[in-house]
Amino acid sequence: MQRKKNSKANLENYTRLFLQLGLVLALLIVYVSIEKKTYDRNIDDLGPVVLNMEDDEQIVEIEQVKPPEPKTPPPPTPDKIEVVEDEEEIEETVIESTEVDEDDAVEIIEVEEEEEVIEDVPFAIIEDVPVFPGCKGNKAKLKECLQSKITKHVNRKFNADLASDLGLSPGVKRIFVMFKIDKTGAISNVQARAPHKKLQEEAIRVIKLLPKMKPGRQRGRPVGVKYSLPIAFRVE
Repeated sequence: MQRKKNSKANLENYTRLFLQLGLVLALLIVYVSIEKKTYDRNIDDLGPVVLNMEDDEQIVEIEQVKPPEPKTPPPPTPDKIEVVEDEEEIEETVIESTEVDEDDAVEIIEVEEEEEVIEDVPFAIIEDVPVFPGCKGNKAKLKECLQSKITKHVNRKFNADLASDLGLSPGVKRIFVMFKIDKTGAISNVQARAPHKKLQEEAIRVIKLLPKMKPGRQRGRPVGVKYSLPIAFRVE
């Protein structure tokens, strides 16, 4: 025989109702707990408070300085002075005389100072330029006169027709000449560089014909003076 379920006894129909009741109850508990007031406790008598300062604070001890004791007076001067003999012997120091006898010969050696050697100085930085015969005036005028005299000498003595006979191409040709006016004022160490050997030899010949001059000076001493002279000419 099969039993039949009663529809009123089915609890699943009350699930929604139970859920709503649970939510209402939870909200009620929360509201009551929020609205509940609390009061502070009054402590009327706490009794005497004792603070222990020994553990936390450092105690500074002050040392009492005693006043200085008065100095003892010096002993009185004795009425009688006793002389104590010194038994230790003192060695006397003998100082020998530094005087020289007349019989002793004293040799004096004279040291000759080496003369400072000054090398040849370029014409551009020489203190006193060499003096060409006939030039006068101050340093600037003597320098200008020397250059002018050398230029006139080369223009007068140089054989300009030599270049055309050598078959050189037309145009400007240059010869670079270097020589030295030595300590005696004479011309020496003449060198030349030219586009042809004949022109080089001609330039050397002309420079060697320069007259003897008064030598140049550096620091008051006669020195050799280096002089460079460019020679330019045109070949038609």
